[in-house]
Amino acid sequence: MALTGIQIFKLLPKTNCKECGVPTCLAFAMNLAAGKAELDSCPYVSQEARNQLQEASAPPIRPVVLGKGVRKTTTGGETVLYRHEKTFYNPTVLAAMLRSDIAASELSNKLMVWNAFQYERVGLNLRPEMVAVKDVNGKAESFAATAKTIAETSEFNLVLMSQDVNVMKAGVAACKMKRPLIYAATKDNVDAFGGLAKENDLPLVVKADSAENLIPLTEKLMGMGLKDLVIDPGSREIKNALFDEIAIRRAALKASNRALGFPTITFPCEMASNLDMETLIASMLIAKYAGIVVLSDFKGESLFPLLLERLNIFTDPQRPMTVTQGIYQIGTPNENSPVLITTNFALTYFIVSGEIEGSKIPSWLLIKDSEGLSVMTAWAAGKFSGDDVGAFVKKSGIADKVKHKNIIIPGYAASIAGDMEEELSGWKVVVGPREAAHIPAFLKSR
Repeated sequence: MALTGIQIFKLLPKTNCKECGVPTCLAFAMNLAAGKAELDSCPYVSQEARNQLQEASAPPIRPVVLGKGVRKTTTGGETVLYRHEKTFYNPTVLAAMLRSDIAASELSNKLMVWNAFQYERVGLNLRPEMVAVKDVNGKAESFAATAKTIAETSEFNLVLMSQDVNVMKAGVAACKMKRPLIYAATKDNVDAFGGLAKENDLPLVVKADSAENLIPLTEKLMGMGLKDLVIDPGSREIKNALFDEIAIRRAALKASNRALGFPTITFPCEMASNLDMETLIASMLIAKYAGIVVLSDFKGESLFPLLLERLNIFTDPQRPMTVTQGIYQIGTPNENSPVLITTNFALTYFIVSGEIEGSKIPSWLLIKDSEGLSVMTAWAAGKFSGDDVGAFVKKSGIADKVKHKNIIIPGYAASIAGDMEEELSGWKVVVGPREAAHIPAFLKSR
């Protein structure tokens, strides 16, 4: 449970040295309690106090790092039940399952197709992160060979799935460099799998037949010094899976149950007979509250909507996505190319730049900082006013890149044209279309 400012203050050195950037230790403690400061800012806090503070300030659901390389990701670390309360931090990890006895040629083809599933959206690269290798015959050699091929020939990180500790050891040895997730410690093998995870410093899934029965297993593993745990309550029926996800999240956040304070792994691939139904289940579990979702396959028609849903849910609702203020080249513009301007709301930028690119007319696009607001909202809020926009254009340096002095503004901000022309002596402000979809025709007609 989080400590209050006074409780934190009691653990600080009380020197009022000001080296943390605030005048007193009490003020620093209040900032720590509010999440506005980092403990490392205090150079004199004792190690004992540091340990207590770090434990007390740890998220109720432990963040667990999965894998290495370009698709390294983190699951867990959440602090609220509902996104509107604050935000969700670490997006649900998407994985697809492969059998350990898959033929080498089929595996190569699968990985080639799956690696290509990457979608650009509002400047972000959306893609799945993991592949789960399931032991289907108890043969350590084939399990290790499949894991090794995935680790060495693809960007994906791995979930290794076997109940045989010897098979698991072979899989770990084959792909340890990718920091695989071990699945799964149960009441029958908890000592062996816990020891393997600890020896190799790997994250470990804990599986039971109910959320309640997970508690003694996670407590035992934590007693062994293991912290990077992922939990599976064993639910394979849709209603029970949803119930367990909500119950586990509430237990961690509302009841401060550290034994259940870990991200979860779910298996829509074991709850449905076809990928379409799996996708529907996965969409439910992304919203409530799976840390990892494992599908039977990756197909564009199911993967893309899941990635978009994930993006929407795990985008901070209190902080609009933005792009950096400045001059952007669309195509290869020259000194005679048109100049357009819009706000720095990311979606606005990517829609407008996409339409300009689609027009095949190289252009200069000025992006004005509007605190992430769209054109209409920014104009209404005074963040895209004529004199302010005009001052930005003068300072931007665009006049050094073009011969002409014509600038195209969004149609929804037509009212700022007069103020802009007063600010920009010698410039002609042209009112463009209201809708971005009309930009290509507008540019071609000029």
